[in-house]
Amino acid sequence: MRVNRTWLGLVLLTLPTFLVALDTTALLLALPRLSADLGAGDVEQLWISDGYGFMVAGLVITMGTLGDRIGRRRLLVIGAAAFAVLSVVAAFAVDPLMLIVTRALLGVAGATLAPSTLALITNMFRDERGRGKAIAIWATCQFAGGAFGPVLAGFLLRYFWWGSVFLVAVPVMALVVIAGPVLLPEFRSDRAGRLDPAGVGLSLAAVLLMIYGIKQLAVQGAPLVPAVALVVGAALGVVFVRRQLRMETPLLDLRLLGNRPFTAVLIALIFAGVAMAGTGLLVTQYLQSVLGHSPFVSALLFIPMGLGTAAGTMIAPLLARRMKQTTAIAGGLVGSALGGLLLVGVGGGGALPLVMLGIAVLALGTGPLFALGTGLVVGAVPPERAGSAASMSETGNYFGGSLGFALLGVLAAVVYRSRMGGTSDSLAAAVTAGRHLPPGQGAELLHTAREAFTASLHVTGAIAAAIFAGLAVLILTMRPASRATDDEVAPSSNPDGADVVTPA
Repeated sequence: MRVNRTWLGLVLLTLPTFLVALDTTALLLALPRLSADLGAGDVEQLWISDGYGFMVAGLVITMGTLGDRIGRRRLLVIGAAAFAVLSVVAAFAVDPLMLIVTRALLGVAGATLAPSTLALITNMFRDERGRGKAIAIWATCQFAGGAFGPVLAGFLLRYFWWGSVFLVAVPVMALVVIAGPVLLPEFRSDRAGRLDPAGVGLSLAAVLLMIYGIKQLAVQGAPLVPAVALVVGAALGVVFVRRQLRMETPLLDLRLLGNRPFTAVLIALIFAGVAMAGTGLLVTQYLQSVLGHSPFVSALLFIPMGLGTAAGTMIAPLLARRMKQTTAIAGGLVGSALGGLLLVGVGGGGALPLVMLGIAVLALGTGPLFALGTGLVVGAVPPERAGSAASMSETGNYFGGSLGFALLGVLAAVVYRSRMGGTSDSLAAAVTAGRHLPPGQGAELLHTAREAFTASLHVTGAIAAAIFAGLAVLILTMRPASRATDDEVAPSSNPDGADVVTPA
């Protein structure tokens, strides 16, 4: 009965994980319609779409430590309740400012969920095999949620108004609030870092400024303000790191980075996120702007990426039984590199099947990294430090996605402009300009613009392939993670510090 209860608890924990990831991407498809209804300008649209991710990335470190202190189940329930209420407010927002503020608050609530769910899983499943399966399921829901977000949004927008995208979260979060205290035990750590207000401010400011600078470099012609944001954010980050290393009980235990496997997997998660986000951005634009599919059809055609990620994470534990975890991860990354190379060959009449195959293979290969790699990160530390490890893993994921959208997006724009001889900044601009030209000239301009955008997809695929190949080498050359001893894993009643376990 206890085993059944544990696995039911896992099912419950996957729900907010899926919703937080889905909420990050689903709004992208709803943004044009809600912007028209609310009268949001370009800058307001940017904050509506990015405010949520900014706050999640900036506060996930703080929330991981807070959960270790006040109880991971308690923080999860509080965050889920806040997420449900704020989702209703967002669905019925009456102006852009109201939606921007609500989205930012949703990010605060979302930041409580990801590290809490992963840390709880680490404590609920003490044996390595069970924990591996549980983390694989968790990773499937997280990364598949991000991939399926546009698909669900496309379906909802076909039949309902844009607010329905937010209301999807309400019943799920309500279930977490009701069933959480019944199915989930409570965990807290006496060794958790203290809540340092200065450290919280420094970490939040550093993350927000750096992500803002990265994203703005992709959309602004003048790089001065984004560059200043990056420099200031990096400087604050250095101050934060130095402060944490001096503290006896830091907000974020950066000494974990002294564990080589931990650091190697964390780097792999970040750069895999870069490659995934960059290729996903280019492929969705290619499906709509070059192949001419509607947003809804494009979302359906994008399903192979979500299915590939889900399949890869689910088969990862089976691979780990037959080979070393590092071998399984590296082999998957080699497969992802081949998927990126398939995108290099996209073009002509067989473009659509090759695109769908390329993103499916690329996503499938990342599954072992997301499932087993996340397990290596949280398994490389004692259970009482799981919240800190989980928060570092989640921050890496969000940084990777932001870097992918920004850096590979900028690179794709540079390739496009160079192929167009500097006469067009984007494919959308070329389409608009073509409408004001004679039919022959307009068709020629559009053909050239589509060829230029296809070239940018080729470059992005090649870079993604190089990233995945490099990560495969990194994983293969790292030393195996040392396994935690039974004394480290077992809960202790020692008042000097260990996990405090409270049954539900």
